[in-house]
Amino acid sequence: MSEEKKDELTLKEKITTYLKGVKAEWGKITWPEKRQVVVETVVVLFVVFFFTFMVFIFDKLFDFMFKLIPGG
Repeated sequence: MSEEKKDELTLKEKITTYLKGVKAEWGKITWPEKRQVVVETVVVLFVVFFFTFMVFIFDKLFDFMFKLIPGG
């Protein structure tokens, strides 16, 4: 029975091992340059606003077309 306990890691040892692994992986991350982050953020915002505008235009167009239908 005492050998079984030696083979099992305690909760503290499991947490410590996990956090050491996280620290090792964190060091392998390659972070983008600030300029790249800014440019990509601007592109995403532009695309979102563009498609939002397009949905608005199509909504107004269909609204206008349906109002032309008698009884609509």
